[in-house]
Amino acid sequence: MTPHIAFDNSYARLPEGFFAPVLPTKVAAPRLIKLNHGLARELGLDPERLATPEGAEVFAGVRIPQGAAPLAMAYAGHQFGQFVPRLGDGRAILLGEVLDQNGTRRDIQLKGAGPTPFSRRGDGRAALGPVLREYLVSEAMAALGIPTTRALAAVVTGETVWRDRALPGAILTRVAASHIRIGTFQFFAARGDETSLRRLADYAIARHYPEAASAPAPYLALLEGVIARQAALVAQWLLVGFIHGVMNTDNMSISGETIDYGPCAFMDAYNPATVFSSIDAGGRYAYGRQPDIALWNLCRLAECLLKLISPDEETALALASAALERFREIFAAAHLDGLRRKLGLAMAQEGDAALAQELLDLMAEHGADFTLTFRRLCDAAVNPEADTALFSGSAGWAARWRARLAQEALAPQARRAAMRRANPAFIPRNHRVEAALEQAVEKNDVSGFETLLGILAAPYDDQAVFAAYAEPPAPSEGIYRTFCGT
Repeated sequence: MTPHIAFDNSYARLPEGFFAPVLPTKVAAPRLIKLNHGLARELGLDPERLATPEGAEVFAGVRIPQGAAPLAMAYAGHQFGQFVPRLGDGRAILLGEVLDQNGTRRDIQLKGAGPTPFSRRGDGRAALGPVLREYLVSEAMAALGIPTTRALAAVVTGETVWRDRALPGAILTRVAASHIRIGTFQFFAARGDETSLRRLADYAIARHYPEAASAPAPYLALLEGVIARQAALVAQWLLVGFIHGVMNTDNMSISGETIDYGPCAFMDAYNPATVFSSIDAGGRYAYGRQPDIALWNLCRLAECLLKLISPDEETALALASAALERFREIFAAAHLDGLRRKLGLAMAQEGDAALAQELLDLMAEHGADFTLTFRRLCDAAVNPEADTALFSGSAGWAARWRARLAQEALAPQARRAAMRRANPAFIPRNHRVEAALEQAVEKNDVSGFETLLGILAAPYDDQAVFAAYAEPPAPSEGIYRTFCGT
């Protein structure tokens, strides 16, 4: 019996130019290898019925549930700064939408479900490694408290996909607040289709920014809302050392969720110039450039909305420019607030930004591990002798930090507890992720994936039995480049 999913598909009710109806391509022998039981219940789904052969067929696109409206979304995008007017879902098919237990609308999408009209000669398929990578990293981000798309299920297809070699095929079921991107707006703006652009903006307001509907200038309020969410999101990325890898405009969701985990990774040694994408030769999407790139992308969204903001070009430009100028202010405030929490500072003082920046500069100079340094600070908050565990060259800074802490009344144990909630012990270390994926792909063994997933579900806990997973890689284990999942 096909598992019941109560679909309510609002995007499918938009004009057909917004998408292409398309059915998933059936696969030979789908088999469920991971189901997110907690997320299933959050969506109002029965995990027991999903964890069946029929459920595997739904997640593989072999069995289409009643009420689904499979489609591939149309969008454009700037890829590494070059505009492509027609991209779209080339290997992802939106099954439909559900209202979760909180009444929030969520997309359910199959990624790797076969070719679509937007595939551009691609096979529309996904390999097991990238599917498990996105599952691991997106669920780790959720556990860290960072807005993100989620992974509901992973299936192997029983078929081979060809990349540089033969690889086991797989499909990821992804859940998102929506899959509307900056590039979705660019798709219609590039065609001069103001009617569709307005329809898309109205839909985005109703779905994601309902407060904008009653604003004096609703489309300006939409832009301001997206700016605020993206600024906060990128600040959260930096605070855990995350590098998206490919911040193209088609990979930036207007809902404010992290989307499209391709060549992404978490820093080990702190260095703002760190790049993980194998195709980012110029460092466009390096760790430290992410705020600038987010603003650049938001400028492209603003360009799309100008005619909706005001029929007068000068007025529209002035209003949009003022909104964009607030990005850096919002980002800087969110980032500094996060750094204060990581440093155990409960009150704001004038020199806090300089104190935090001095630590980051020293970490870069000495190649200190980003995650471990901040986690060790938690212990140093109650034991000055723990300063020696930070990194070589940190003693002078630690003395200034202690002088700053002395200006607050928070008890050391309370400060340590608060800092532990801001500084994770566990992140998806690249060498651990790669080892788990290699084990799954080469040995058909997902036990390493399961272990790592379980550890990352509680990133702020010590988990002493898994202490080795908190350690950075040995020199021979460093993973410096990751690849796109296509």
